[in-house]
Amino acid sequence: MSLQQTCPCGSGATYDACCGRLHRGSATAVSAVELMRARYAAYAVDELDYVFRTWHPRTRPDAIEPDPALTWTGLEIVDSGEDWVEFVASYTRDGVAGERRERSTFELRRGEWVYVGEDA
Repeated sequence: MSLQQTCPCGSGATYDACCGRLHRGSATAVSAVELMRARYAAYAVDELDYVFRTWHPRTRPDAIEPDPALTWTGLEIVDSGEDWVEFVASYTRDGVAGERRERSTFELRRGEWVYVGEDA
């Protein structure tokens, strides 16, 4: 992805000024919402190392594998609180449109926000 393209998270800013700086490690998320947007963008641009690094060690999988049949196409933040974000992420898989709805929980750990998991 070009650093000057619009960020996939839907903020309207360039990737470089938005989630790209988080993916590069030159900034950290200041809120659960910012981390949610950056994690979505990381999936969209195949920065899966960022997804792994920002997943709480207690709940993260051993590895995150790319899905070449999946293309993320949009993110809508439905609601949020200090440590949770409800969202709808749109995608296509093998040309078929779909969406993932989730209410995610986050935790401030050692001064950095991390993804804990999906609320049941």
